Amino acid sequence: MSETITLAHVSDVHLSPMSGVALRHLNLKRSLGYINYRRQRRHTHHRAALDLVVADMLAHKPDHIAVTGDLINLGLPVEYEAATTWLHEIGTPDHVTVVPGNHDIYTSLRHDPGVARWADYMRPDAWGEKFAPRAPAQFPFVRRVGPVALIGVNSAVETPPFVAAGKVGSRQRAALAALLPQLAAEGLIRVVLIHHPPLPGQAPPRRALRDASALSQILAEHGAELVLHGHNHVDSHMVFARLPEVGGSSIPIIGVASGSVARAHKNEPLGRYNLLRITRSEDGRAIIECTTRGLDARDNAIVQVARRLVT
Repeated sequence: MSETITLAHVSDVHLSPMSGVALRHLNLKRSLGYINYRRQRRHTHHRAALDLVVADMLAHKPDHIAVTGDLINLGLPVEYEAATTWLHEIGTPDHVTVVPGNHDIYTSLRHDPGVARWADYMRPDAWGEKFAPRAPAQFPFVRRVGPVALIGVNSAVETPPFVAAGKVGSRQRAALAALLPQLAAEGLIRVVLIHHPPLPGQAPPRRALRDASALSQILAEHGAELVLHGHNHVDSHMVFARLPEVGGSSIPIIGVASGSVARAHKNEPLGRYNLLRITRSEDGRAIIECTTRGLDARDNAIVQVARRLVT
């Protein structure tokens, strides 16, 4: 018997407006980021646009929601609190899965839990506990939604000013290499969630995943049925071919644009999200259909932007 779920994917919401910036938190990177926020980002990302996107997303009643990072801007306590409230508004931790982005793990912040406030959204469910990494490691974690195994990978690391690069790291990569075959043996559709685009060349060097080559090698060897990411603020669909000697299907890599853009900026479209209809067919294949919905500025409404059969 075939099984189907609908997974909503939203990313890079950069919650705004931002208030309560304390001088004690403004190191060099955060100060430069705040200047950029005042000059540009606050005019681009609007909460009103995000609210329209979220309302439309929730109206479609997805089985689960994936949020692939950059919920906030400068990694400030007031922002973490606002993002926690927003997460509670869109769903409970058993209905929403989060992985952090580079703006969520921005730069050092002493005596503050930071993204740990969102821990309930970034941990395995009861089924996935058997795959959990040894403490204190948190990633990768696994959650099951029907025939789908969601695999949360953290690519966010602190970086110097003007750098938004990411890194998965050797420990996470080793855990992922062990995890992917285990989930395949369970007959599940493996969906990897990560903030940075996972393949070499998908972002400029200062914004790229530093160990993309190593990560893509793991994907090539062990496979996945889908990888979802954010970071670039544009929609993207790529197909990553696995190694011929290991066989298996190619892997769709889908990036979603920012969910909160209210004013056109460079090549970034207005706020969007994806609805992924994922089916495990009777013969075990993954059939994935992606519908992109986004803001139409003329009517100030959310409309269907694109629809495509991914696999």
